[in-house]
Amino acid sequence: MNHTVYIHPSAVVADHVKIGDGTKIWVNSQIRENVEIGEHCIISKDTYIDHTVKIGSRVKIQNGVSVYAGVTVEDDVFIGPNVAFTNDMYPRAFNEDWTITDTFVRKGASIGANATIRCGIVIGEYAMIGAGSVVTKDVEPYALWVGNPARRIGYVCRCGRKLDNQKKCPACGKTGREVQE
Repeated sequence: MNHTVYIHPSAVVADHVKIGDGTKIWVNSQIRENVEIGEHCIISKDTYIDHTVKIGSRVKIQNGVSVYAGVTVEDDVFIGPNVAFTNDMYPRAFNEDWTITDTFVRKGASIGANATIRCGIVIGEYAMIGAGSVVTKDVEPYALWVGNPARRIGYVCRCGRKLDNQKKCPACGKTGREVQE
């Protein structure tokens, strides 16, 4: 670990964890063995990062998030408070032979507070998941998904604003392919 990493005294960080420069790990967080966390991340209080999870750079994980083995989070992702990821497609307390099902959160995606992300899916680049949504299917890049079960209600610009009916961003004025730049 580099000396520019901040780990709150109440956080528990296992051996064999790679943490990039400028990353901060806050109160009561637990980071398990063989986790990789990139540079300039914020791991907020009461988070759980399971063994072998990979987190890119400039990722912000809010309070109370559980990121289980099999999840890969790419750069520039926002994960809101109390988001829960799963990693077992057929959970049973008595199943000793279960296997981890991988989940991928692509670059720049945002996941709102209290969302649940079923394992085995991909959340595309710069996609946005609304608060409280239950995501059970792949989410295409730049898509805006909400609800339970979550469904697409539109698309968002790279800046995060919902595109209007003419596929134009009301905030930055970009249209068409420009919203992805």
